[in-house]
Amino acid sequence: MSSTTTHNNRNLWLDVIKGACCAAIVWHHLAFYGPMSDVARQVTPGVIDWLADYARIAVQIFLVMGGYLAAASLVPQGVARFDQPLEKIGKRALRLLAPYSVALLFAVLIAAVVRPWFAHESVPGEPSWHQLIANALMLQDITGEDALSAGVWYVAIDFQLFAAVTLLFAATRGWSWRWMGLSIGQYLVIGLSALSLWVLNRNSDLDMWFVYFIGAYGMGMLAYWGKASSRPWAWTALLLLLGVVSFEVEFRLRIAVALASAVALLWLMRVPSDGKTGCWLASHVAPLRWLQSLGQFSYSVFLVHFSIVVLCNAVASQVIATQPWLNWLGMCAAFGLSLLAGRVLYHFVETRTPSLKGVARWELGFIGAGLAVSLLSTRFAL
Repeated sequence: MSSTTTHNNRNLWLDVIKGACCAAIVWHHLAFYGPMSDVARQVTPGVIDWLADYARIAVQIFLVMGGYLAAASLVPQGVARFDQPLEKIGKRALRLLAPYSVALLFAVLIAAVVRPWFAHESVPGEPSWHQLIANALMLQDITGEDALSAGVWYVAIDFQLFAAVTLLFAATRGWSWRWMGLSIGQYLVIGLSALSLWVLNRNSDLDMWFVYFIGAYGMGMLAYWGKASSRPWAWTALLLLLGVVSFEVEFRLRIAVALASAVALLWLMRVPSDGKTGCWLASHVAPLRWLQSLGQFSYSVFLVHFSIVVLCNAVASQVIATQPWLNWLGMCAAFGLSLLAGRVLYHFVETRTPSLKGVARWELGFIGAGLAVSLLSTRFAL
């Protein structure tokens, strides 16, 4: 089997997983934020409650996959294969910020449209200039400002994790010391993961910093190294050790999901294939084909869907306020529109190579739109 075929076949499964997790997050927000879900709950309380309480756990799988992909691109052999860490971090920031700033611009405009006639806690208030800047720089939680869209916290954490890992391996690049075949950087990842899982992840006051999440992210990195190793059982045992000790300290469902995801990813990516099975599944099993496609633009959906959820809830509150099954239909429509909006954002923004000038333009446009909304609102209020 050619390397290209292998790569594409394994990407299929990564995209399927990302697509499934993305769908779960969208449905979580549809169930968590009313009023459509409040009305629909009258006929399907179990489904709505499950989505509101448990679908969000898919974030843990995203964290594990983020670590897996970071190890694959940055340190596949346990040592840095890049020369300029700041340049690497800068490119990552531009890739994240281009669609991020567009999605926030959209969120500010949608909130401004629905705020006068849809009084609901899910609608962000009029943004202040410091709130806009904090959100633009992914510093909203650190500075104590409210987020302008659900899910933007994850983008900030993902960037922190990537930057921290990049700097860690850059700092240890010149160390040739190894023990049992592992580099000093790999041992540091294991140590940080253990510290997070056993201590720091139990303190919710730290959930705006990467140290709170690096346990799951680190397990994803270990999963990649285990997949590429000739001793996968040793890496599996290490993952299980990290998880079991964390359960002894305090059981957390999110850590259990992260552990199961890391172990599953390690072995799923090791499964030998001639390249035909995955292609056949993608061609003939419609749900997998759909999830694979969604996985490819899942980041854009993740960014833009909350604005669609708010807009659809606002319209439903005026048109089908008391009809449970029509509200369920409205939730399905919001899900479909979220995917459509994400696909548009993906094709017109995310797939394009970002430049500093282009990202700055979008960021300033977002901040300017937010300030204009606040000024107009104040003027008309007077």
